[in-house]
Amino acid sequence: MSLSPTLENPATETETRRPKVGFVSLGCPKNLVDSEVMMGLLHRGGAELTPRAEDAEILVVNTCSFIDSAKQESVDTILEMVQHKIANGGRAQKLIVAGCLVERYRDEIRKNIPEVDAVVGTGELEAIMEAAGLSRPTPAENNSPFAILTTAQIERHASSVNQHSRPESDGPQIAHEATRNISSDAQSSRPEGDAREQAGRFSREAWDGATAALPNYLYSDETPRILTTPRASAYIKIAEGCDHPCSFCIIPQLRGKFRSRPLASIVAETKSLIAQGVREITLIGQDTTCYGEDLPKDAVTGKRPELADLLDALAPLPGLKWLRFLYAYPNKVTTRLLESIAKHDTVAKYLDVPLQHASANVLRRMKRGGTSHRFLQIIDKARSIVPGLVLRTSFIVGFPGETEADFEELLAFVQEAKIDWLGVFSYSDEEGAGAFSLDEKVPKRTIEARRRKLMKLQNKISTKARRAWVGREIDLLVEGESEETELLWQGRSLDQAPEIDGKVLINDFGPHEVLVPGTFYRAEITESHDYDVVARIIE
Repeated sequence: MSLSPTLENPATETETRRPKVGFVSLGCPKNLVDSEVMMGLLHRGGAELTPRAEDAEILVVNTCSFIDSAKQESVDTILEMVQHKIANGGRAQKLIVAGCLVERYRDEIRKNIPEVDAVVGTGELEAIMEAAGLSRPTPAENNSPFAILTTAQIERHASSVNQHSRPESDGPQIAHEATRNISSDAQSSRPEGDAREQAGRFSREAWDGATAALPNYLYSDETPRILTTPRASAYIKIAEGCDHPCSFCIIPQLRGKFRSRPLASIVAETKSLIAQGVREITLIGQDTTCYGEDLPKDAVTGKRPELADLLDALAPLPGLKWLRFLYAYPNKVTTRLLESIAKHDTVAKYLDVPLQHASANVLRRMKRGGTSHRFLQIIDKARSIVPGLVLRTSFIVGFPGETEADFEELLAFVQEAKIDWLGVFSYSDEEGAGAFSLDEKVPKRTIEARRRKLMKLQNKISTKARRAWVGREIDLLVEGESEETELLWQGRSLDQAPEIDGKVLINDFGPHEVLVPGTFYRAEITESHDYDVVARIIE
């Protein structure tokens, strides 16, 4: 099984033998960045990364614990890695589990999977060094990282790390040569977050084994990092944690209070990535639209930096081709932010706003607020300020108390809003989330029926929208051979975010004998399908 890219440095006379480390990274892009940081720390500390689990002496699984299916996948993957340690004749001597599952089930992992040698929580990334034995010995109490992952769909998740290749250069793919932990002590905090902390939003008292202190780690531009995304693309985490009160979500308990990285640090990291050959930057955070609200005020302007300021600082950087951000909160989509998106050619005319529902009744129980009418107003305003805006959102169906009338209101909203890209989640009861104790639970059969009905509606909307693309000329980032067939290649337009939206399938190389992955070409859309389109290269 392949796990991660292999990096090699020239050997020196004084160099000791380098342990081989294999990584499996599960879950969202934010988790992937954490994996890249841990890889960077280990590589700088003398480890060698290997793509083959059977060759690894140390295995690391970075887990997800967002919903039940993610937790199960994490456990299955851990157990798969256990087999490499005890049963498959592999070289693995250590198994380290990291990430969200550790924050939630630290003691249970240690108790039920004794083959796990160390656990590393979301706020303990630098502890990966001790866990791997590359720094001072781990204290006897072993209160640093420890983890587990599963077999289900592991090939897909392992390959999602494999496919990420480093830039074609002779030097190691390390962003920087020093580590700096930006702790929450060095920053201001959001009054909203402080108030919710006092109200118990971040409480983990009922979680067996959870540490009392919330995670407060935040990597910087000086933190070493190994890119695992395709050659021309990279994620940058601009903030960590979340202060919102959403009753279906436990991410605030897993990731801590919202905290932003300094604007200068993000600019420095972007410049470094561009120097390595990255041309597409995707800014991520649990809520990027809260960016800067916890940072100190500027001495000259007297204002805190905003996401719009960050876009204005990054968009003009030489060498940057595409810039986008993911995960906006509806009431944080300001006029100034929309104007910033509109004025920069490098910024994707793309807005990812997880609305979660359209019924005021359900939204109230979710502790999010809003109405279908208000959301339509926000969408109309955004489309008027940003011509050609592409909208992505996600919804949860089957939330406790969701009536048939609520669901019909959601269907009507989707029909009217004409959303470009849409994801639908079936409600998952998560212990520790506010919704866990709500009554009026919706039967699973009903939840799945509603999910299928909503996706069927969106399929019709998407098919019609993709049909309108035919004949359009686009800039196309070529990613490589199609995941579905060797007969086609694939890429993305600026209207398609990495990994979550449709693809552009390429059946005609035009004037080129071969295409180079990670390169931009001009293409014409010739066919359309439900979510994907087909194109030919024209230059």
